[in-house]
Amino acid sequence: MLKTQSQNLGKITLLKARGSVDALTAPQLSDAIQVLLDERKFWLVADFADVSFVSSPGLRALLIGVKAARAQNGDIRVAAVQPGVLKVLQLAGFTNIIQTFDTVDAAKRSYN
Repeated sequence: MLKTQSQNLGKITLLKARGSVDALTAPQLSDAIQVLLDERKFWLVADFADVSFVSSPGLRALLIGVKAARAQNGDIRVAAVQPGVLKVLQLAGFTNIIQTFDTVDAAKRSYN
């Protein structure tokens, strides 16, 4: 199960995810990102502090979101990633594509 919640932080929008991002829940992550992009919120910080697992469909959802945000001159930064999830991002080469940060505050500051 995956739950998402967004919060407007000025020019940046925080997208908090909780649960697993797998084949069943990756569409929820994609939809949450797309809703924000449709609302013209192109500067996103994805808070993954409460994400316990990410599979390849989850990685794909994240990659599609990043590409869509960057097409609008925005970006998605991932923050507070759990060690197991970070290892998956690293092994898949995603840390070369998506900026990751130890904290949400560090990710927010990176947009300045």
